[in-house]
Amino acid sequence: MTVRFGNRRLAFYIWVFLLSGTVLGLTANFLNLFGVPYNSGFNLFAIIVTSLQIFIFLLSLQWSQPNVEAFILFFFGVLWLAMGAWATDIVGHEQCSQISGRLVTKGGAGTKTARSFCNEMKVVQAFSWALFASFLLAEYVLFQLIGQAKRFGRWDIGREPIRELPWFDEQPGYYNTHTGGVPGHAPHSPGYFPGHPGYGYPPMSQGQTTIIQPGMNGAPATVTTVPMSA
Repeated sequence: MTVRFGNRRLAFYIWVFLLSGTVLGLTANFLNLFGVPYNSGFNLFAIIVTSLQIFIFLLSLQWSQPNVEAFILFFFGVLWLAMGAWATDIVGHEQCSQISGRLVTKGGAGTKTARSFCNEMKVVQAFSWALFASFLLAEYVLFQLIGQAKRFGRWDIGREPIRELPWFDEQPGYYNTHTGGVPGHAPHSPGYFPGHPGYGYPPMSQGQTTIIQPGMNGAPATVTTVPMSA
């Protein structure tokens, strides 16, 4: 991957870790305080989703492919959509400042104010929708980068290591070592675009012409430079 793509991908991962880690901590605390009877289904669902996401993201930091990354983003985007909808169903449009009273904790050992619980549920709700929006945006950007890499001639980029994926207006390849250019800049091309049969050939001199003959049975094209008089 290019330096810019690597930095932005890492920043996205850190953002997701922070938000999902907050949701994990709050819902685990709810389950610890109130036990199974109080919103246990939501709390267990949140703990499973956030734990699984953190584990999968730690693995994908070590190795991933654009196609695999696209599936991961879609899968967790759907889960966070469900999480946001579920949290909205629990707290609805309640005004936490107008709620009074206390909630009894597990075993009756203590209490927690209803307002504090409402505020924390609002945080879970907001972070769930924020994570859904983040995954949706990341999915869109990823497909744009895959399409750009294919326009540069990397038709099978979806099954290559994700480090080969470039950022916008950059060449595919791990820090552009495959192109021999400067990171972030396309190499010099004598009038051809990447993927064209003549890409990378030296420019023609005056009085010369280039004949491109298609290869047989999938063989590469043959490029011949001859004098125009011929």
